[in-house]
Amino acid sequence: MTIAAEARPTPQPEQGWLVRLFDYKPFLIFICLLPALGLLLVFLSYPLGLGIWLAFTDTRIGRSGIFIGFENFESLWHDPVFITSVWNTLLYTGVATVGKFGLGLWLALLLNNHLPFKSLLRALILVPWIVPTVLSAIAFWWIYDPQFSIISYVLVDVLGWRDTYIDFLGSPWPARWSLIAANVWRGIPFVAISLLAGLQTISPALYEAAMLDGANAWQRFRHVTLPMLMPILAIVLTFSVLFTFTDFQLVYAITRGGPINSTHLMATLAFQRGIPGGQLGEGAAIAVAMIPFLVMATLFSYFALARRKWQQGEDND
Repeated sequence: MTIAAEARPTPQPEQGWLVRLFDYKPFLIFICLLPALGLLLVFLSYPLGLGIWLAFTDTRIGRSGIFIGFENFESLWHDPVFITSVWNTLLYTGVATVGKFGLGLWLALLLNNHLPFKSLLRALILVPWIVPTVLSAIAFWWIYDPQFSIISYVLVDVLGWRDTYIDFLGSPWPARWSLIAANVWRGIPFVAISLLAGLQTISPALYEAAMLDGANAWQRFRHVTLPMLMPILAIVLTFSVLFTFTDFQLVYAITRGGPINSTHLMATLAFQRGIPGGQLGEGAAIAVAMIPFLVMATLFSYFALARRKWQQGEDND
């Protein structure tokens, strides 16, 4: 055998169609995403589509319904309990979001400094967020108890500032503010840790340059911290509004919409009408009525972020 024959490369066998198919990058991407797409289709798209369809029917538990158009929404428009739930949801979302962002931002700024046992403090702050919601609700249920409340005990028996115990959940307005306080307590860690992660990405050189220019603490926060935090602020605000607006477990476990349906949110009222009440069509209509509010909140956060970036671009020019 000659040297030329030995140096000649041996022909490679032709690859099959299956091998070529899996070497095709778009097909490989589709295969990898297929399980996630299937989960989203089964557990998100199908329930959403079914709920929208039920909202336009008179379906009840135990029997299938017929298409009735907008009759469920027309009846809700004249339902005082539904109107109260919409108002409660807007109040609950607005006040709780402001409270969580104010306290969460203050806590994030505090933890961004050099503190002793900073890692331990960060871990402890996460406790209200990682504790199951039902356990938090049971704890607040005891705190708000009209007879065994620790708050009433301190105010009446320890400090002597009141003569009678406080009935936190026995009348509408105290019950509403009690639920808002519980939601703020539970949501502060999410806001604080998220904003703290954003603060960690801001270069200290920006603060040093601002201090050299004579900027005080408020000016450094306004012109350095706030603009740099705006992207993460918009994202956290969007998630906070969505989580608060659709809150169900905390409210239902503490008050179940009472007293006299005065603390119902749209989510709890939809559950009460649809499952215990058996009116699946009406419950689905209440749930579908939440969609425009959620879409508007998302669009508002998006346009606020886009407007801020546009202003920053103009300032840079």
